[in-house]
Amino acid sequence: MPVTPFFRCTPTVAIAIFFIFHQTVVAETWQNFKKVAFEVHGRKAFLIVPAEAASGNPWIWRTEFFGHQPQADLALLGRGFHVATIDIQNLYGSPPAMEAMDAMYAKVTTEFKLAHKTVLEGFSRGGLFTLNWAARQPEKVACIYNDAPVCDFTSWPGGRGTGKGSPSDWERLKKAYGFASDQEAILSQLNPINQIDLLAKAKIPLLHVCGAVDAVVPLEENSRLVQQRYEALGGPMVLIVKPHCDHHPHSLEDPTRIVNFVLEHTGYSDQVTEPTTPYGYDYFKLRDGLQNCFAKFEKQLQGRVAFLGGSITAAKGWRDLVCEDLKKRFPHTEFDFIDAGISSLGSTPGAFRFQRDVLMRGPVDLLFEEAAVNDDTNGFSAVEQLRGMEGIVRQAKLANPNMDIVLLHFVDPGKMLEIRAGKVPSVIENHERVAEHYQIPSIDLAREVTERIDAGEFTWEADFRGLHPSPFGHELYARSIGRLLTAAWSEGRISQKPTSAALPEPLDRASYFRATLVGAKQAVDAKHAILGSGWRMEPNWKPSGKAGTRAGFGDVPALIAEEPGATLKLSFNGIGVGIFITAGPDTGDLEYRVDQGEWQTMQLFTQWSSGLHLPWAKMLAADLVAGPHDLEMRVSPSADARSQGHAIRIIHFLVNQ
Repeated sequence: MPVTPFFRCTPTVAIAIFFIFHQTVVAETWQNFKKVAFEVHGRKAFLIVPAEAASGNPWIWRTEFFGHQPQADLALLGRGFHVATIDIQNLYGSPPAMEAMDAMYAKVTTEFKLAHKTVLEGFSRGGLFTLNWAARQPEKVACIYNDAPVCDFTSWPGGRGTGKGSPSDWERLKKAYGFASDQEAILSQLNPINQIDLLAKAKIPLLHVCGAVDAVVPLEENSRLVQQRYEALGGPMVLIVKPHCDHHPHSLEDPTRIVNFVLEHTGYSDQVTEPTTPYGYDYFKLRDGLQNCFAKFEKQLQGRVAFLGGSITAAKGWRDLVCEDLKKRFPHTEFDFIDAGISSLGSTPGAFRFQRDVLMRGPVDLLFEEAAVNDDTNGFSAVEQLRGMEGIVRQAKLANPNMDIVLLHFVDPGKMLEIRAGKVPSVIENHERVAEHYQIPSIDLAREVTERIDAGEFTWEADFRGLHPSPFGHELYARSIGRLLTAAWSEGRISQKPTSAALPEPLDRASYFRATLVGAKQAVDAKHAILGSGWRMEPNWKPSGKAGTRAGFGDVPALIAEEPGATLKLSFNGIGVGIFITAGPDTGDLEYRVDQGEWQTMQLFTQWSSGLHLPWAKMLAADLVAGPHDLEMRVSPSADARSQGHAIRIIHFLVNQ
């Protein structure tokens, strides 16, 4: 644990040089609040004064590392709390430190008339002071907020557990306490963990905020051990464990939960506010923000907003709620909302239908795109996930350089398992590469849902109810998007003038940003598709039997072959080619080759095909030399064991030019 200078200066505060004598008081500022410096018990101390003190003069007492991650202190200053500290560094909660704290308490409660009960705040080794002083003076403590605190000095700095400890600090600690040997220190009743019963007897409320994987002050040897003992003794304690967090960063980026705890236990529960997220951070990245669409909505009073994705977007839910949110934010703006969601479809089909389904009514100002669920569950490779998502984003920017885009990463059970294992799901990593490259906002809703569930806010089974969310889940998605919009359009981030950054080079030259959707009938009429024996054009195909299909894939022209050996040739110009089929109960395998190369086989029957003619977009070749090519296809004699036949039904050809 690094030793932090007692007086920490922010970049906006000049280094102060003090000449402090006994009982001398010097006025300065800290973070634009009045700072009163003085000396107590031969030690430097100071008090930060709120602009307007709350009734009763409440105060919070930081025992170590003043100024580090001060968001809770600043928030409480804004509520009228004083913030106090005294230099007791390198005393590790020892008796000399307790004497200095006694003197500090006496001074600020008598001369400055602060409240009789204080809020103790211990960061890291600061926990040694808060716990020991509360055991010594329990009647003077309203509550304790500790952050990644040392609770057992044999863990740190002693290093007697899983942590590495700090030999130099261990020697200083023994000297401060007057221990003659390691054994005396290990057995000492002055160790905070051995005095927890005194706090529990006084019912002092504890809040500990810790990292789940703290390697410096291990959770299990410190705060978790305190929790087990404290609750067994009837003491009230809240433990917030930040997922996958080490010793740093301390605190919560949004300190609402910390502030609420302090307010609830100091007589100001009427000021408690609802925290927006469980661990004090949000789940979006703003990057270049959304200022272009804001300017369009605000100044021209017109806006076109498109929603591209799969079934979660197609369903009535978050999309409708976001539309209503936008209308409330811009009540005088005339919006044109485009629903381009089609169940089961991910980024590859999204890229190829972008021109038709998203740009059908002209330039779009704001696009919401989601494909993390279908790109993953449909088995698309990492390369395909990137090419599909970049295909969408780059097409959008080529169509309208001022178009703002938000990528949404929705949740499914597989992603939850990876997140709980401390991993970023690969599909989210791939889509985030695109978001970062083009500096567009994104929201990791998969992580948000997982962490809210693990924080005990709700359950997957009873509340969210699966990857196709309940109304509750759709509302959660919409609220998260709303927070992103609020942050993106906050004062200081918005500009009334649209800006468009230069388009970077593509991440992958074969990404589908030159994607063209070529209808089966269109290809035949243009004589690009030459039908061999066994293929036919059906002008108005629709499913027969019990298996249905998705919107836009029934009552449409289709090229159909049902017998092995049926051949078809497609001439095209570009770097990539594929097919958009309906993969139903009787779908077989397809053999194909490009430019008389080696024949390859693609299995087209899916895990859903037994009960659904699933729209299935598959690239057959993606990274060819630009120019004219010939694709030959034939129905394979092989098929999945679950299939009832060998049928191939092509609704569209996919050509990346």
